[in-house]
Amino acid sequence: MVTLAMPVVVAEIGWVAMGLVDTLMVGPLGPEAIGAVGIGSAVFMGVVIFAMGVLLGLDTLVSHAYGAGRVDECHRWLVHGAVLSLFVALPVTMLMFTLSSLLGGWGLDPTVLGLARPYLDVLIWSVLPLLLYATFRRYLQGMGVVRPVMVALVMANITNVVINWVLIYGKLGAPAMGVRGSAWATVLSRVAMAAYLLVVIVQRERGRRPGLFETSLAIDSAWMRRLLALGVPAASQITLEVGVFAASTALAGRLVPIALAAHQIAIHIAALSFMVPLGVASAGAVRVGHALGRRDAAGAERAGWTALLLGAGFMACTAAAFVLIPRALMSAFTRDEGVIQLGVSLLAVAAIFQLFDGIQGVATGILRGLGDTRTPMLWNLVAHWFIGLPSGYALCFALGRGVIGLWWGLSIGLIICGVALLVVWSRRIRALEKPATDVSPVPEPRI
Repeated sequence: MVTLAMPVVVAEIGWVAMGLVDTLMVGPLGPEAIGAVGIGSAVFMGVVIFAMGVLLGLDTLVSHAYGAGRVDECHRWLVHGAVLSLFVALPVTMLMFTLSSLLGGWGLDPTVLGLARPYLDVLIWSVLPLLLYATFRRYLQGMGVVRPVMVALVMANITNVVINWVLIYGKLGAPAMGVRGSAWATVLSRVAMAAYLLVVIVQRERGRRPGLFETSLAIDSAWMRRLLALGVPAASQITLEVGVFAASTALAGRLVPIALAAHQIAIHIAALSFMVPLGVASAGAVRVGHALGRRDAAGAERAGWTALLLGAGFMACTAAAFVLIPRALMSAFTRDEGVIQLGVSLLAVAAIFQLFDGIQGVATGILRGLGDTRTPMLWNLVAHWFIGLPSGYALCFALGRGVIGLWWGLSIGLIICGVALLVVWSRRIRALEKPATDVSPVPEPRI
């Protein structure tokens, strides 16, 4: 599990690092440039994260096929994923351009608006390569091949830094393009990620029979429906989870600037720690899927509980760090004493929900390995949007607890979601403890 999870964890951290690098490298251009990059990136990811999530169904389908020894089916799922990426990219790109044209009605500072719109207009051209990258990544992960995914993100970060330096500031004879240069660096980095993984796939398939290039390009509507049936709930779950934290940030924006700054820093720290259980969740999904593909219910159970133990164990350690060294963590981002003091209090609340955040993240992954993406979606909706966020709003504004109350609401949602998904996993895996012939979580497709 660790061998499989570590490269994925590095890849997830690399994904977060790309956004951080863009922000740092446009920093010398002024606060307006930082704000423009932040707004453009937020709008882009707010839309494309759902499109990428639709492809998460490949985790289940490819891992089940590979566990059953059906490499030919893995190839067909790759074809269906690539075709789905092409179909999804067009409406997403059109929606992005529409949102860019509407930025003027958001009440943004005119200088920020003048930078954000051209930044987003360039960034939109990375939609297709990003979706193809997601397809290739899910295909490789489903077969247990994760090191190239890590290499792709490391390579993309290096590419991003170099091209940012050249295009933002006009180095090596290039024109100084400012924030537009940063956007083009991101686009080219994402093209490089997709191209690298495609090369890896082609090289791995050389000499294999049945070969990748022998795969039929015909699209089976039943296969596509199965991919969407798994992918759409998974995409909805991710969107709901990301959305609740975005909504909390919008609510924090109604408070004093110190509260907003402390909230932003604490959220970044918590999000960075979550990258580890997120990587473990992907590894858990693959190992559970492989076990079910070979009809090994006991192996699926061991894989799932191992993933949960690793994810929860790491988050318990980060919770201890939030309690023992909160000032050191906050001081890495700011020297404002008011922000630091409030951030210390927020990290104390975060320490309480860390364990449950890790459990719900990993449980979502291993349930995806079982072929269940709908249950995590429903519990995210109930726990975060029907209970957690309203509770946080009431504590923050009605009861006057401020941003601390908002974080208590987030904690309530995460605790409920974590406990519920843990119970669901326990029940589902016990239900599979029956003769091997009965273990068939995903029906065989008609070809």
